[in-house]
Amino acid sequence: MYVSEWENDKRTISDRYAAILRQLLGVTDAELRGGPLAVAPSVADGYDELLSRIDSASSVSESMVKTFNDQTELLRTMDRQLGAWGLVDQMTGHLARLEDALNFAVLPSTRRPVALALAGASTLAAWQAIDSGAVERAWRHYELAKRAARDAEAPMYLAHAMAEQAYVLCEAGRPSLGVDLVRDAQRTLGQAGSPRLRAWLYAAEAEICAHAGMPDDCRRALDAAMATIPPGSDDRDPDMLSIFLNGAHLARWRGNVLALLGDDDAVVSLYGALEVVDPSFIRAQAGLHADLVQAHLARDEYDDANTHLRQARLLASRTGSVRQRRRVDLLSARL
Repeated sequence: MYVSEWENDKRTISDRYAAILRQLLGVTDAELRGGPLAVAPSVADGYDELLSRIDSASSVSESMVKTFNDQTELLRTMDRQLGAWGLVDQMTGHLARLEDALNFAVLPSTRRPVALALAGASTLAAWQAIDSGAVERAWRHYELAKRAARDAEAPMYLAHAMAEQAYVLCEAGRPSLGVDLVRDAQRTLGQAGSPRLRAWLYAAEAEICAHAGMPDDCRRALDAAMATIPPGSDDRDPDMLSIFLNGAHLARWRGNVLALLGDDDAVVSLYGALEVVDPSFIRAQAGLHADLVQAHLARDEYDDANTHLRQARLLASRTGSVRQRRRVDLLSARL
């Protein structure tokens, strides 16, 4: 009886050790006892799917990158004419496809053109987010644009994304920090960028300096922009399609900045810009009329200010621009 109980205890202890070993080693009883090994079930480990996605990304051709850029251009045109409010889903899907292609591209020769396309699309998406009042989304899109520009080794795209991101800081009430960022963008670009982009950066610096209460710095940046802009009516930068700027556009921008400073010369510049503004730039026209409201208010010309306020409100409503409507409301409160 004693021996039988001892044998039972021994078997119990043995079974417990076996259970512990099975749990630790992940094996069966047969494998522990030296029996034939069980055939492991086929488990998907993800490598096949990963390699499939890498192969797909490596086959992204020049024509596919062109298709990506053409889609960005179409979204840019729709945004310019109709506003950003109806494009959020399309823009989100477009960025997701570009980012997915970049994430699984291995070699630099494949990554660079996709990264460049993503940088351009991300800055467009970010500006649309600013216009829609979604400032955090705008900030994230600019961070994505900067990463893509670095991946593409494209200092022009990096500088442009940095300078536009400064507007988020300005809108958030930190214009001084925005000035620092746009100047850092200028240092990042150096003399490597196109004259049109450098003029754009100077004009952006001038506008943010005006918001920061830095009139002398503002005027110096305006003078630098006017001295840098290439002559002629061409406004598209062939090296960076997101930049639209010529002398007429810059005159409008100068009028906007001078209006922020309360300068009398703003009215002359703005009316000159109003005569030549591209009618397809609906949101730009809304901003131009808002600039004229501000300029007339600085001169206590309330009837003229009211006329342009109505036009600015109408155009801002057509494009669904939260940013422009907010500005119109602020100007309306001053009348």
